[in-house]
Amino acid sequence: MESSIPSLSEELSDPQVKRQPFRFLDLPFELRSTILGYMLITDCVVDLDPNNYRLAHRRLNLFLVSHLFHDEASRLFYSGNTFRIFPTHGRFFGHKTQPLLSRLSPRYRASLVSLELRLGPGWNNPPRSWQVHDGLGLEGMAAVRIVKVFVECDPSHDMFRGFRIGKEFYTDFSVDLLEGIIERLHALERVEFDGWPSVMREGPLMQEGPLMQKLVDVARRGGKNCGGAGCSKAL
Repeated sequence: MESSIPSLSEELSDPQVKRQPFRFLDLPFELRSTILGYMLITDCVVDLDPNNYRLAHRRLNLFLVSHLFHDEASRLFYSGNTFRIFPTHGRFFGHKTQPLLSRLSPRYRASLVSLELRLGPGWNNPPRSWQVHDGLGLEGMAAVRIVKVFVECDPSHDMFRGFRIGKEFYTDFSVDLLEGIIERLHALERVEFDGWPSVMREGPLMQEGPLMQKLVDVARRGGKNCGGAGCSKAL
């Protein structure tokens, strides 16, 4: 005897069947978070960029669905992505540019877990906006556990001679930035280091160490766990 119950494919193809909207919020919280994660979490570092509106606008429209959706989606977006502390794109790489962290509300900053400090841009004339100050809101980022440091170049190398202000100028500048960041992130546990292959990881004997090594030393003096390609060689 054949079943009189229509199959799912038959129901979907039947124009007389009235379909109900899918009630996403009826799903368990864990399943909702997994689905939202596919839309909101990326492998890219979030920074000021002219393409942000085109790339992120549709995704962040999820915040506008409802108060509950806003709470869940925004918490997932800000906790699941890495945010760059100082902008590196040319359009925002100016003396008066307000960093992305300064533009976020305290509510969103409190959800951040991972930050990135990218060093190298402006090595001979860093923007005055690249300063660790109260406006960044680092003290209020109680959830930040990881800072990722990526070094694009080390101007203390001899190849920069004749172009730099001084051999240790950018090294001192970078060390001061990282020290200020570590001091203000009270819940920070780990600093991860990486850089382009051209960046030296260890210095010659009897000479000043390179930028990467001094940055690792700063993190260790601050009592933070170190990891990454740069840390493994800068011992």
